[in-house]
Amino acid sequence: MPHLVFKSRQCNFRLMPTKSFNRSIRADRLAFVFFLLAASFLLTACPRNEDRPSNARISVKSSPTPGSPAVVPAAVAFNGERAMDHVRKQVQIGPRISGSPELAQTREHIVGLLKGYGFTVKIDEFNASTPIGEKKMANITAELAGESKDVIIIASHYETKYFKDMLFVGANDPASSVATLLELARVLGTGQYKPKMTYWLVFFDGEEAFCGSWDECSKPDAPDNTYGSRYYVSQLQKQNELERVRAMILLDLMGYKNLELGRDTLSTRWLQDIIWNTGRGLGHKKIFVDRDEGVGGDDHEPFLQAGVDAVDMIQLNGYPHWHRADDTIDKVSAQSMKIVGETVLASLPKIEEYLQKKGK
Repeated sequence: MPHLVFKSRQCNFRLMPTKSFNRSIRADRLAFVFFLLAASFLLTACPRNEDRPSNARISVKSSPTPGSPAVVPAAVAFNGERAMDHVRKQVQIGPRISGSPELAQTREHIVGLLKGYGFTVKIDEFNASTPIGEKKMANITAELAGESKDVIIIASHYETKYFKDMLFVGANDPASSVATLLELARVLGTGQYKPKMTYWLVFFDGEEAFCGSWDECSKPDAPDNTYGSRYYVSQLQKQNELERVRAMILLDLMGYKNLELGRDTLSTRWLQDIIWNTGRGLGHKKIFVDRDEGVGGDDHEPFLQAGVDAVDMIQLNGYPHWHRADDTIDKVSAQSMKIVGETVLASLPKIEEYLQKKGK
């Protein structure tokens, strides 16, 4: 085989005889063609994968996005905008006074939602003697059965105060607490929460006084307020079920856009501590503050008088639109209702644990 020798890049021109020059060209061409054929054979004979093992696999590894938070399914998260929609629907009905067709419409709406969330619902109708005559009232109870028959009540009143000469739609009092309770019902009804105790979500009729102020027309044995909650406790006593109720959480006036919840002075301290500490632990230190909130009376009072531990989550003194025509939807915040709702949900297991340790 002729050898091709590649010398350094020099251009050497010299004159050769014609025949010798032609033979040299033919020899060089034959040598070059032979070289190309040999190189092609060597290249095709080499295995293409000689540098990889025969059983090599290609794997694609997926890595989580750094800093990706755990996603809470929307169905089990308290939704402030849903709660706001419940406020809006109540306000659109107008004043919802005890015994009125408007309150009956509100009641029908509440019951329909609760049944749709999977709750067992009971309506307890009764007649109440008020300063403006007999009024037909009705309490609503939605039950979520737990592992125990012991009961924790979460409640709100759902009627608006009677005013003879004022259009009062009660966006914060009571539409925001009703809306929060309805959204709590939706979340609890998803089945993601497994309560140790049975939950009763209660909507009281007749919390408001029919006269101007709370005790203006009250008598020692006949207060002009808390008609529904007093009747509720009396029925529990009559049916020997009061001992089942271990704690009561009352929501009232807690949807204000400038929310700040002081500590109601009548409330049971341990129960209040759990809720306030939970709220503060969730980052709401400016909402759950350590100052007294003088209320004077509310739907938790009949339960306290009957020996049931109870707490009132209320912003009364810091709400400038209380019982005024401008208690309208622009004063209510979806975020405020969300804060209260999430705090209650996070507090319930702690309340159950405390009660189980405490015993009866």
